[in-house]
Amino acid sequence: VQLQAYGGGLVQAGGSLRLSCAAPGITFSRYTMGWYRQAPGKQRDLVATISDRGSITYGDSVKGRFTISRDNAENTVYLQMNSLKPEDTAVYYCNAKDPWRRITWGQGTQVTVSS
Repeated sequence: VQLQAYGGGLVQAGGSLRLSCAAPGITFSRYTMGWYRQAPGKQRDLVATISDRGSITYGDSVKGRFTISRDNAENTVYLQMNSLKPEDTAVYYCNAKDPWRRITWGQGTQVTVSS
């Protein structure tokens, strides 16, 4: 599994960004997809996950601001991030968990929110 995350960048506080993570060559609809983030000096934390059946989980700090979605026809998971805060600054990683619970991580994409 190769995951290709993109869409990060620099944005002012209150702005929006949309991250995408493509997973070509797999039976995407059978995977649980997730977004995590890691700020400098901190552990990697859950942002959001979406299961193969569409069940969604959000980390407490992003509830009401971020939206995860998936397009099984495009083998892509998205993270719409609104009302961004400086504390959202981190490297964002997507991952894929297959039906046997094996997890693959993609490369990160940097999100920087200026105050």
